[in-house]
Amino acid sequence: MDYAHLLDHLKTAVSPDGPRRQGLYAALRGAVLDGRLPPGTKLPASRALAAELALARNTVIHAYEQLVTEGYLVADRRATRVAPLPLGMAGDRASGDAAADPADIRLPPPTTSALPPLAHRAARINARRHGLDGPPRPFSPGVPDLGRFPFAAWRACLDAAWRDATPAQLHYSPPGGDPLLREAIARHLAVSRGVRCTPQQVVVTPGIQGAIAVCAWLLAEAGATAWLENPGYPGARSAFAWAGLDVRGIAVDGQGLAPTAADWDEAPPRLIYLTPAHQYPLGTVLSLERRLALIARARQCGAWLLEDDYDAEFRYESRPLPALQGLDTDAPVLYLGTFSKTLLPGLRLAYVVAPEAIAADLGRAVTDLLRPGQGVEQRALADFIAKGRFAAHLQRMRRLYAERQALLRRLLAERLPAVAGLPATVTGGAAGLHLTLALPPDLPDRAAVATLVQRGLDPRPVSAYCLAGTAPAGGNGLVLGYGNTDAAILPAAVEQLAAGLADARGAQRRRP
Repeated sequence: MDYAHLLDHLKTAVSPDGPRRQGLYAALRGAVLDGRLPPGTKLPASRALAAELALARNTVIHAYEQLVTEGYLVADRRATRVAPLPLGMAGDRASGDAAADPADIRLPPPTTSALPPLAHRAARINARRHGLDGPPRPFSPGVPDLGRFPFAAWRACLDAAWRDATPAQLHYSPPGGDPLLREAIARHLAVSRGVRCTPQQVVVTPGIQGAIAVCAWLLAEAGATAWLENPGYPGARSAFAWAGLDVRGIAVDGQGLAPTAADWDEAPPRLIYLTPAHQYPLGTVLSLERRLALIARARQCGAWLLEDDYDAEFRYESRPLPALQGLDTDAPVLYLGTFSKTLLPGLRLAYVVAPEAIAADLGRAVTDLLRPGQGVEQRALADFIAKGRFAAHLQRMRRLYAERQALLRRLLAERLPAVAGLPATVTGGAAGLHLTLALPPDLPDRAAVATLVQRGLDPRPVSAYCLAGTAPAGGNGLVLGYGNTDAAILPAAVEQLAAGLADARGAQRRRP
C-alpha cells in the first residue's frame, strides 16, 4: 500500500462528524503499534498533511506533538519520524532506513503473535458458569432482589459519607477496615446471630472470596489438607487451590457436614470450610450435636473452622441456630459474612470475625494481599447499619422471600408432576435465597440445565458443585434461585422449567 493509500486511510479515520484531532492521533498511533508505519518512517510535514486531509495545520501539529510526547514519534529540525519502538512485528519492514520517504510507505496487514498459554487451573474457571455475563435471569442462585434495594436510604448515607470524607478515606483502608463499620457489624451480629466479638475482632474485606483466600493463606501451609462440603461452594475450592492446599471433599447428609472416622484418621484437616446455617447448595442445617462435635474434634487435631454464614439472615421456619463461633469460648472458628446477599453484590464488602489472638494478623494479611479500599462506602454502610436501616431492610426482604419461596414450592408441586412427570422433591426451604430440586438418575442435571438455558432460565446443576470425579448423594439436581425472580413471573418461569425438564427427559430416553 503506497502513500496515497495511507492518506485514504487517514481520511477515513478523521471523521468530519467527530473530534478530528483525536481521530488523526488514533489512526497514526494504531498504524505505529500494528507495524503498518515501521520504525524510522518519515511522516509528511504538518503543513502538507493538513492540506491533504483538509484539516487545520494546528490539528496535525497537536496530533504529532501528542505522539512525540508519548514516545511514538521522534522529531528534529529535519523531519518527524516513527520512533524505534521494540514492537517486533515491524522489525524487518523498517529496512534499517531511518530516513524512509513517505512515498515508500507500505501498509501490510497487521500480524498477531502467539500468546503464552493460560495456566492449567484456568480450565476449571472456564468450565464453570458464574452467571456474571449479564443481568440475572429467572432462577439465578445467590442474587438478591436488586429492585427492592433501598436506594433512597442508601443514597442519603452515601451522600453524608462523601460530604464528610477525609483524604485518609480515599486511600487504602486501615488494617481491619473502617472502625465505625467494624463496631456496627459487631453490634448487629451479637443481636442477630449470637456472635461473640469485639469490634477489634471484625476484619472488613473486599468480598467474601478474598476473605476465604486470605484465611487459607494465613492459617495453613501449602500442602496442608483442607476439607470442603461435597457438594459445596466452588469459590472456596478455588481459594484453597490458590493457597496450595490439598482439598478433600466431605459428604453432606440431612444434618449437614458428615465426616466419618476414616476422614479424621486418613486426612486430618488443617482447615474445614462449611456453611452450617444453610448448606450450599443442598440447604441442610448442621445439627447442634454436630456443631459441638466439630469444634471438639477441630481442637484435637489443631484445625480451624471457616464458618460461612452467607445468607442465614433470611430464616423462615424458626429462629436460626446460633453461629458456631458463639457456641464455645475461644473456639477455633472464623466467622465469615457478606453484604452481597443481604444488600447487593456490587457493594463488594464482606467481613471475617476472627479470634482475638489472630485478628490483628488477619487484618494485616488482608491489607498486604488485597489492598482494600472503599473507605467512603464503608463509612456509609456503618451509618446505614447504625441508623437501623439495614435491620429494617432485612425484615422487609425476609417477609418477601418467604412468600416467594412458598409460592415457588407450591408451583413446583403442581406443575412438575403434571408436565414433566417428576416429583417435586426439594430441600433448602428453611432459609436463604434458593431451593434445590432433586432429579432422577435418568436425567443428568447438566443436560437439564443445557435445555433450560435455551428457555431463558438460569438454574445451576448440583453436580457442578461436586469435586471432580465424585458423585455424592444428592449430587444430581437443580439449584433454583428465587431471590431475583419476582412472584409475578414465577408461574410462567415454573411452566418453562417443567416443559424444559420434560424435553430434556425425553431427549435422554431417545438416546441410543
